[in-house]
Amino acid sequence: MEPAQPADRVPDDRTPPDGQPPAGLPAGSGAEPAATDPTAPADEPALVEPSPADEPVRSGPATDAAAETGERPAPPPRAEAARSERSPKDMAISLLVLLIPIALLLAFYRGFLGGDEPTTVDPAPAIEQARSANVFPVSQPEGLGSDWRTVSARYQTVEDGANLRIGYLTPEGRGVQLLQSSVPAERLLPAELTGQGQPQGPTELAGRTWQRYTARGNQQALVLLEPARTVIVVGDARDNELRHLAEALR
Repeated sequence: MEPAQPADRVPDDRTPPDGQPPAGLPAGSGAEPAATDPTAPADEPALVEPSPADEPVRSGPATDAAAETGERPAPPPRAEAARSERSPKDMAISLLVLLIPIALLLAFYRGFLGGDEPTTVDPAPAIEQARSANVFPVSQPEGLGSDWRTVSARYQTVEDGANLRIGYLTPEGRGVQLLQSSVPAERLLPAELTGQGQPQGPTELAGRTWQRYTARGNQQALVLLEPARTVIVVGDARDNELRHLAEALR
């Protein structure tokens, strides 16, 4: 047995018994002492940085909705995108700005330049050329009003003869062609009136006997057969206008 030790002596072995705190620590303290910065002055408190978890959370409608659904709130729309959208009123104004100059140009073309008026020609050179050729007797309309406009005139030599064509625009705005030709009638009529041309009977005009014919489409024709030439008045004009042109030939 070891001799009893005095009460004021501290045992050499400071290992605490099982379940007891180490010697020198206050009872009830279960944590190790916090590490301190050796460079910091002893009389100043240590600075502790705040963690993200310690920052306050700003609440709002988007935050509450995101918290309920677990999704991140969508960013607000940019002001530039809103300003770039054009309303129907803006598009209508832009279109109107483009159409106004076009309408003004069209009105000027029709009103001052005669844009709707057909181009007229002088038939005299073609008639004089046909008369100079002396292939067939040439007739010329006389007494037609100013509302009869000549739109084409041409003398042309063809196989088996020659043709003089003069095109007119009637007072009602319909087209009529006066053809004088030395080509034999049996070849001329099928070529000019097509296979649809069928005789409809004779008619007397200015002391001469003409034959009425149907022609292509809705056209009709008057045909004068003579030994040296064949005269055809054909077009989509009314019958009275065709007759008026045939009677005017001199």
